[in-house]
Amino acid sequence: MINLIKLSVGTENVEDLAAWQASKSAQSSDGLPRHVTRMWPKREPEILDGGSIYWVIKGVIQCRQRILRFDEVVRGDGIRRCGFVLEPGLIRTQNSLRRPFQGWRYLQSADAPPDLPEGRESEEALPIELNRALAEIGVL
Repeated sequence: MINLIKLSVGTENVEDLAAWQASKSAQSSDGLPRHVTRMWPKREPEILDGGSIYWVIKGVIQCRQRILRFDEVVRGDGIRRCGFVLEPGLIRTQNSLRRPFQGWRYLQSADAPPDLPEGRESEEALPIELNRALAEIGVL
């Protein structure tokens, strides 16, 4: 199994991402959240074997969603795109800093941040500056 990692551009927090995914324009025909991208993953079978997409919000991985399938999406311009169809609901993870990057990347399970323990999902995240400082000294 392998995961994907993707920037959630323009999103301020996990709640913003959830609100965007609740909109009709961000859903597949069966009402599931969907993210459309230009590139189709070459490692599709490994991803569909339980992989997730880890969302980077404001430079920090903050949550993930299991990837259910990939749908072909062709818009008015006739270009074939890949729709990542996602399990509803965002699973909060421990914060993990990430530098900006284009598109999506593969993310090995060993490099993915763990989910927050049950009962801690609603805790306030550490301020980014403190999170960055702790990461730099090896605490996070």
